[in-house]
Amino acid sequence: MIQTAGIDRVVTIDLHAGQIQGFFDIPVDNLYGSIIFNDYVKAKNLKNPIIASPDIGGVARARSFAKLLGVDMVIVDKRREKANVSEVMNIIGDVAGKDVILVDDMIDTAGTIVKAAEVLKKKGATSVMACCTHAVLSGPAYERITKGELDELVVTDTIPLKETNEKIKVLSVAPVFAEVIRRVYHNESVNGLFV
Repeated sequence: MIQTAGIDRVVTIDLHAGQIQGFFDIPVDNLYGSIIFNDYVKAKNLKNPIIASPDIGGVARARSFAKLLGVDMVIVDKRREKANVSEVMNIIGDVAGKDVILVDDMIDTAGTIVKAAEVLKKKGATSVMACCTHAVLSGPAYERITKGELDELVVTDTIPLKETNEKIKVLSVAPVFAEVIRRVYHNESVNGLFV
């Protein structure tokens, strides 16, 4: 439908599954949220930062962000019994004395991210921050974030928040999209944003 309407290029951010790009016959630029979180995380001057993927599926995203920041990464290994219910099982890697930064594309009910923060702190993490592009935050999400072990949740404004929360920081995607549009218009490399 997008192509039939005359659109000849799509610019988006953190598709839940990168394979979605294959359904288009036009160029698709799938930006990484890490380019938005990068400066914010660096400005925090964390003493001992480490990136964490909240599940096996997010390892590529976490690895990309870890490389961008020049830090190591760990993986939260979890088993999901049914939709919106997860059980954190194990941490692959050492987080003792580390400032952990969980990286995800979206947070729905916040069950996984809050449980991950709890387990990471039990394993010795000094602090746990989460960076998430799409803050769906449905159902008990706000309550879980408020009461949970997560120190800070950094999200973008791709989805407007339903309520404010002192633990949630919102960053704008507008400057990144503006730069991509400028580069596309002038036939410049979009990949240069990721280097």
